[in-house]
Amino acid sequence: MRRTTLKNAAVGTLAGATLVAGVVLLAPGWGDGDRPGGPAARALAAAGAGAPAAPADLAALITHHEDRVRDRPEDARAWAELGAAYVERGVRAGDTGLFPKAERALGRSLALRPAERGNTAALVSLGALANARHDYRAGRDRAEQARKLRPKDWAAYPVLVDALGGLGDHAGASRAMDAFQELASGPQVKGREAQLYRDKGWREDAAALAYDAAEHSTTGAEKAAARHRQGELAWERGEYTEAIGHYDAALKAEPESHRSLAGRARALAALGRTAEAQRAYAEVLEKAPLPEYALEAGELDQSLGLDGDAATRYARMRELAGEARADGVHTALVLARYEADHGDPAVAVRLLQGEWRRGHRSVHMADAMGWALSRAGRADDALPFAKLATGQGLRSALFSYHRGEIERAAGEEGAARRHVEEALRTNPEFSPLLAPAARAALKRIGEPAPGGPVDLYGDGPTPLEEPEEG
Repeated sequence: MRRTTLKNAAVGTLAGATLVAGVVLLAPGWGDGDRPGGPAARALAAAGAGAPAAPADLAALITHHEDRVRDRPEDARAWAELGAAYVERGVRAGDTGLFPKAERALGRSLALRPAERGNTAALVSLGALANARHDYRAGRDRAEQARKLRPKDWAAYPVLVDALGGLGDHAGASRAMDAFQELASGPQVKGREAQLYRDKGWREDAAALAYDAAEHSTTGAEKAAARHRQGELAWERGEYTEAIGHYDAALKAEPESHRSLAGRARALAALGRTAEAQRAYAEVLEKAPLPEYALEAGELDQSLGLDGDAATRYARMRELAGEARADGVHTALVLARYEADHGDPAVAVRLLQGEWRRGHRSVHMADAMGWALSRAGRADDALPFAKLATGQGLRSALFSYHRGEIERAAGEEGAARRHVEEALRTNPEFSPLLAPAARAALKRIGEPAPGGPVDLYGDGPTPLEEPEEG
């Protein structure tokens, strides 16, 4: 991917895709909406520009097209637009129950008009649906099929970039980004650029994109996406008050943004405003009952000594994961994180091994695998995964802490000290449970031996080598 200096350049608008990763809102060039200037037409116009639609416009589009397919059940175009809108609404509202409806609508569209006869829009939307379900291999395959059928159409590339990132194929994602940039410009392109910059550790470039987007966005949905990204970057730097300001601005622009509400809850907890954080988590779970939010809320309760409340949250997390799984969502990562820290680490290892064998080898999967193996008493097997997670560029306090603890368990105290310290420098309150554990770990490790460390990293594969599953 081409890297340019962005600090002082106007670089366009940040796409809503950085807020709703993995989703292409509808398909450009499709549909005629309800009436010129109406809400459904506005949603389609936003899609054609690669921008997120306003929630009310998206809802109007769904209502309009549900009526349309009832009246005209042989309209392949209407089915494709309806299915794509279900995907977008499902992700933005945290409603995985819309995913099976999306799959049925898109399948109906392709049955009426196959992709080989020009219906690549439905195929791209199926790829976006697969990404939303964390089935990145299927997302990649759908996007690649659409790209081969219409190589000059940019619509498949956002899905392909996200899918390759989910598979851990960073080189492939960069190549797809380059091809995307050759075909299109504007919000979709800049949004993916910002995400890839952040994942590569190029924070200043990502922050420049987000700042410019906030200054130049023209709709509430675009503003919310840009300010959310600014909030995420501030949170990752440990700048919690700044993060809350960005999340508040995002919520003002789009009150339904559950991601920004959850981000706000994290930042409040980091500032010690735990009662406010608990209320924010209750609100986000009411708006978007997703298992990852229940896990975060439970860990906050546990950190406060509210073990009964935490147990209730964890039970709810398992219920929500079961519901999402019934809707076709791959929930192995969130369940494995729970099992590794609060349940049976061996179960976590088995869950993650299944995803790893399916090709889902992102840095998040590698980090979770390393941590689960370590918690299961297999620190030597865990270390290559921890190195893979921390070696790709993403500056994650959680990844650094996990690697440090794994190294400590493997007897590599010098490397352990370095990575635990790095975690606390990166984001001092990265977790209400694990940040205190990191400070305690540093005390246990103690000061380095006189004369300096001999080997900070120890033996084993470099971060780019393929670790064994164990």
